[in-house]
Amino acid sequence: MAYRKLSEQINKLDNLQRSDAFLKRFREAVRRGQFEATYLRERFTLPKQFARRGAGSTYQRDTKDMIFEVTPEFETWFTQTNQDLAATRRARAVKPSVEAFESGRLDFKALAADTRKRMQASFDKGQTLGHNRAKTFAETGGRRKKTAAD
Repeated sequence: MAYRKLSEQINKLDNLQRSDAFLKRFREAVRRGQFEATYLRERFTLPKQFARRGAGSTYQRDTKDMIFEVTPEFETWFTQTNQDLAATRRARAVKPSVEAFESGRLDFKALAADTRKRMQASFDKGQTLGHNRAKTFAETGGRRKKTAAD
């Protein structure tokens, strides 16, 4: 049986900037029992460069190394995961604008129906809240309920 370190496997990724995402998926697969792995005492530095917010500098993260058995199932999983991570990120949602509606990238009727539904839910919530307050007011005979502060 062949064994490999996680640190060696990460270096085989097509896009090293996605090594943190690979690490998450790897740990999730081990947790689910897709393949077996165990922690080592050593630590290694992820090849990804993380950017600091508000500063122009970058940093790297360390993590515990693991060892795992290289099986055909693992190779299949790795190939699929590597392809998924190398693919470009999904497109951002189109923001509503006149141009987006006119070009057909957004469906005006669907968004209008969704807006109407949200507005109705907000209105109903307000009505329910008002009815509950009126009911409480009537039950107390128009007086405020006594609290611990009174």
